[in-house]
Amino acid sequence: MTQDTTRQPKILEARPKPLMKSMWEQREIQSMVIPGIIFVIIFSYLPIYGVLMAFQEYRLGDFPGMSEWVGLKYFKEFLSSPNFGIVMANTLIIGFYKLAICFTLPIVFAFFVNEVRHQGFKRTVQTISYLPHFISWVVVSAITFDFLAVDGGTLNGMLMGLHLIDKPIMFLGEVSYFRSIIVITDLWKEMGWNSIIFIAAMAAIDTSQYEAADIDGANRLQKNWYITLPGIKPTITILLVLAVGNFLNSGNGGNSGFEQIFLLTNNLKNSVVAPVSKVLDIFTYQTGIQNGRYSYATAIGLFKSVVSVIMLFGANYITKLMKEETLF
Repeated sequence: MTQDTTRQPKILEARPKPLMKSMWEQREIQSMVIPGIIFVIIFSYLPIYGVLMAFQEYRLGDFPGMSEWVGLKYFKEFLSSPNFGIVMANTLIIGFYKLAICFTLPIVFAFFVNEVRHQGFKRTVQTISYLPHFISWVVVSAITFDFLAVDGGTLNGMLMGLHLIDKPIMFLGEVSYFRSIIVITDLWKEMGWNSIIFIAAMAAIDTSQYEAADIDGANRLQKNWYITLPGIKPTITILLVLAVGNFLNSGNGGNSGFEQIFLLTNNLKNSVVAPVSKVLDIFTYQTGIQNGRYSYATAIGLFKSVVSVIMLFGANYITKLMKEETLF
């Protein structure tokens, strides 16, 4: 009796474990995730119910959803308000400055750090550049006030010592300087931290490409242009799409610019810089917290969120048309 050699052995397919059984087997790991999930639910999902205030005549003490329904009243009021043009212009200008400068220079900084060959010096530079990220905006604003102060300020003292100015300049009270100060302080605080992901992307590039370029006689500039830049291009694209989605926050990257602008203007007794510092987040705070118009402030916040989502999807769609790496 001959055996059938053409018969293939039966391959048993592994059945996936039930979800609850898998979670129980990973209970130690899952328990570490639970606090984060609870945090997101409480502070990100439950407050969504409060969005109803944007469509109601909410008064302090009312339960959201039980007040008089007014529909799009506050959206129309905001869009027709004289403040709309000023607030949107300030938000877009500061957002554009931060996108053009605070997004671009960390990439340039990452290129310079990547070119450093002495590991000790390289780590020192990276550590020094990361440290400002861990300083709160409260401390940064205090440092900025002291540095730019009219009486005894470091910058005014230097300029007067060099005979470049005759009298101290009130930098934080000058409209022409305020936006530059916002960008420079944000760049000083976050440039090193934002460069980390680009440095990591550069470290992941296959070193054999650089070795081949050396054989071909390529210099450092050519290797950066033809190897390093294309190697980190997907990372740049993804972060750029996310930055566009964060554009109306007047922030850099995933950070909101509210705290920075609020602290750098809060100690001023006059409102000289209000024409250039009143962005969407500041206007929402003044409307809702200071003036008690909660429904109006909620409508402004919802308007900003909707426009931000549209910008995010639009940026992602454009990158998809350009055949670049997309977020989704």
